[in-house]
Amino acid sequence: MPHPIDLAHLASLIGDPARAMMLSRLMEGPARTAGELSRDARVSPQTASGHLAKLLSGGLLGVEAQGRHRYYRLAGPEVARALEALGLLVPLRAAPMSTPEPLRFARTCYDHLAGTLGVALAEGMERRGLLESSEEGFALTPPGAEFVAHWGVDVEALTRGRRAFAKRCLDWSERRAHIGGALGAALAERLFAMRWLARRTEGRGVRLTVEGRTGFERELGLSWP
Repeated sequence: MPHPIDLAHLASLIGDPARAMMLSRLMEGPARTAGELSRDARVSPQTASGHLAKLLSGGLLGVEAQGRHRYYRLAGPEVARALEALGLLVPLRAAPMSTPEPLRFARTCYDHLAGTLGVALAEGMERRGLLESSEEGFALTPPGAEFVAHWGVDVEALTRGRRAFAKRCLDWSERRAHIGGALGAALAERLFAMRWLARRTEGRGVRLTVEGRTGFERELGLSWP
């Protein structure tokens, strides 16, 4: 159990509005420069540098230098999971007012699909007998392994990796689970590659394309107005 003082320090790092905005932007996955993050948080470059230094020292961010630029990213998927889990503490009644509908419908949770669409994907695969759920996480059934292989997901390679295969990631806006872990990341990657999904120009929102609407209805019986 972490020491209460350590928890308080971590909470203070996340609790600042500018730093919370930076972390939210980095939940999209791609690394960003200090200049980009200062604009996202609407603070001066000097103030942004101070915030980024605190997040780095607190272990929430990593940084990589390329040429003249330094690119910041979340320290790892465990940070993304912790930030997403904190969203569950927001009262459900407050979520519709504080979260734009496009973001509630589909967004990335670090590197996997979340929101209404992410939950629908998990539940649609369960209904079709492609995915099984337990307290430990999700597991693909044999037909499920064939199904995701048809989408171009290398299941065997995912099982050899260090990352948990398929975590139940409790969605903060839906209060139901979407697919996290290595499988969730691979599925999202393939859905973007197949152009069923497209990233929105701002934030971590995701747009369902015409091809995606057709594909989800054809293969999983999922449809939206």
